[in-house]
Amino acid sequence: MDFDLPDHLPPLLAELDEFIEREIVPLEAEHPEFFDHRREWARTDFDNGGLPRPEWEAQLREMRRRADAAGWLRYGLPASVGGREGTNLDMAVIREHLARKGLGLHNDLQNESSVVANNPMVVMMERFGTDEQRAEWSQAMVIGTRRLAFGLTEPDHGSDATWLETTALLEGDAWVINGAKRFNSGIHHATHDLVFARTSGDAGDASGITALLVPTDAPGFDVPFYWWTFNMPTDHAEVTLTDVVVPADDVLGEVGRGLEVANTFTHENRIRQAASGVGAAQYCIDRAVAYAKERVVFGKPLAVNQGIQWPLVELASECEMVRLLVYSTAWHLDRNHHLAVSDKVSMANYRANRLVCEAADRAMQVFGGLGYTRHEPFEHIYRHHRRYRITEGSEEIQMRRVAQRLFGFGRR
Repeated sequence: MDFDLPDHLPPLLAELDEFIEREIVPLEAEHPEFFDHRREWARTDFDNGGLPRPEWEAQLREMRRRADAAGWLRYGLPASVGGREGTNLDMAVIREHLARKGLGLHNDLQNESSVVANNPMVVMMERFGTDEQRAEWSQAMVIGTRRLAFGLTEPDHGSDATWLETTALLEGDAWVINGAKRFNSGIHHATHDLVFARTSGDAGDASGITALLVPTDAPGFDVPFYWWTFNMPTDHAEVTLTDVVVPADDVLGEVGRGLEVANTFTHENRIRQAASGVGAAQYCIDRAVAYAKERVVFGKPLAVNQGIQWPLVELASECEMVRLLVYSTAWHLDRNHHLAVSDKVSMANYRANRLVCEAADRAMQVFGGLGYTRHEPFEHIYRHHRRYRITEGSEEIQMRRVAQRLFGFGRR
């Protein structure tokens, strides 16, 4: 068993760092208000539903353009869309590395935006789309001419997705969709929404749910409002669908097997989010340790106090363990079907999400009053990562997945 990183990764990370310093740091410096204590206010259009300001999204687009031109943006994507076939292990190591650098335009997870993009929608399209759909969608999603949101959660159904109430009935050569979606992120700039709707079967059945490609400008597709959240700006829409009509062929994957598409999305995201959590946690730990060594109280460095040392020792130990779990799980994902290691994906994700929240909170405590201000990044890191203990499978749902494998429940 070899715990060294694959030979290609250390020089690749160094090359990536050089690109960030050369191309992205100067771009970030053009709008410092997006990254200092003003970041939440500068990014948020408070008079327009709390949506991201156009200037902020324009800078994100320029970052992605530069990253794509340099060959980084598509690193984890298939060669069929110009990617470099980066493995799950590659992506885990890269995302941890980028998050460990702290806040910056190179990797702003609040907007799921990075110089090395995490693009589960493209992966889903390449895996489940028809030849015609892949030709129409995959490249377009990478460059942004088509943008696909993800409509699974509903007002009365989140983790219990098999009980969703949105329906789609096949009438002639078209689906007629009725229902509602909640926290439908990215709708404000999406051209289409991937709407999961029951097309057959009974409530609670895993089969009978279909993933439909729905234009956001279709008659009957409405956005009453956007939810204001703990972390702003917000793009989490409430969506209603009233007799929305889409062609019968506008299905991603097989009719009645939409949850397979959704599972691909969540597994691709969960392990990479776990890696980002480890990186952000390590950043908080490193900053807290450095500050404790330089901060003098009662005539001594703060770091000599065991009350400061031991909580950080606990976090550093947890960080090392979760990092190894993330790497191991990513390695296995490269060699096995994702459902074969879904319990390990869940373990890594919920532990990493919890870890980064605890690390950000501890860093605030070590920094004292200064840590509580927006002049340090810990409140921003906490607010961002706290969402992942709920979204894409709450930690309770992920623990339930581990329990299913551990105790043999739900085995077919």
